Amino acid sequence: MNILVNAYAVSPNWGSEQGMGWNWVTNLAKFCHLDVITEGEWQSEIELALASLPQKDNLTFHYLPVPPKVRQMCWNQGDWRFYWHYRRWQLRALRKAQEIVSQKHIDVIHQLNMIGFREPGDLWKIKNIPFIWGPIGGMELMPLDYLKGAPLKQRVFNCIKNVINRYQCSHSRRVKKAIQRSSELIAAVKGVKDVLSSRYGRDSYLINETGVSLVYGGDSEDLTPSDKLKIVWVGKFDFRKQLPLALRTMIEVDSNNVELHICGTGNEKAVKEMKSIIETANIGHRVIWHGNVPHDRITEIMSQCHLLFFTSIMEATSTVVLEALSVNLPVLCFNTCGFGPIVNEFGGWTIELSTPRQSVLDFASKIKYFMNNPDELAMARDRISDKRQNLTWEHKARQVYELYQSLPR
Repeated sequence: MNILVNAYAVSPNWGSEQGMGWNWVTNLAKFCHLDVITEGEWQSEIELALASLPQKDNLTFHYLPVPPKVRQMCWNQGDWRFYWHYRRWQLRALRKAQEIVSQKHIDVIHQLNMIGFREPGDLWKIKNIPFIWGPIGGMELMPLDYLKGAPLKQRVFNCIKNVINRYQCSHSRRVKKAIQRSSELIAAVKGVKDVLSSRYGRDSYLINETGVSLVYGGDSEDLTPSDKLKIVWVGKFDFRKQLPLALRTMIEVDSNNVELHICGTGNEKAVKEMKSIIETANIGHRVIWHGNVPHDRITEIMSQCHLLFFTSIMEATSTVVLEALSVNLPVLCFNTCGFGPIVNEFGGWTIELSTPRQSVLDFASKIKYFMNNPDELAMARDRISDKRQNLTWEHKARQVYELYQSLPR
């Protein structure tokens, strides 16, 4: 099969959207040939990685580079000027796609990334070829109860963003037309699947946008009654990640038999705030700061711990959660976004979104339970080991390839 893929962000050496694009197209290329339309920022990295890729003959990249200033806008998340340039890039991608379609037979057109629902691209305008859009993300709303105590700028920004999300989900003509034109839709998280069903009357496949490779080696530690419970928290110190909530949970647990390992950092103000919470509560002896550490070191730290404590309240499917599962590390998180259902299915525990104070109490109750029942963590590790193969990039690519094959042509 010949698949035409629109993927603005693709890079073999990055995570996030770029890594997601690379892993999807390279794993799909194990089953079919892909013409990939992408931006050119990582062309040299792509060409270097392709040289040693066994399925390289199944990948043809078409680069449409943008000026450096536009790339900087893209990196500066929240710079809304980027969307104007991104819209223009999508029109260029449509012209390139029309050129490709005129020169060779294409079985399926796939709008892959970036995954935000606001920009479905323009390839759906090409007629008489099955069109797939997804994984789609970004339709969920920020839980506003967790904004209490946040800076005014943060509260205003998230309230406005929720209003814009609601409006665009319901009234964007391009989003509506792309959904109507799609032969099939892929939702990155259950919240998006629910919106597609309730607002557009469309069924969709739930396939999270991230995966694991299972090549990290080493599994997480067993917890014995004489051990300290080692918990790891990984992420950037921004509002969505809710590190203060994790620290207040440690205060609530109030035990020297629990230690929290923190991997990540933030701006000077955020770091100062976190350290102030720790010093005021006198829990510094139970918190280990690792700072920004390389990816391999993070998975090494994970394999030496007993539990990933993931307190994020708003994102799609966190790579951190999947990396933890790849080393058999159980996860404690909120039952929301893309990671909640994965943790419930593959090995871990979730609590429901409520209020910051109630969340601290709920998380603390879970951690105290693990301290007294270490066998629960061991059983969770066994469940992860049995099921984690279903989270690999190749497994997900096979699911999508089977979806390609099912389409009438």
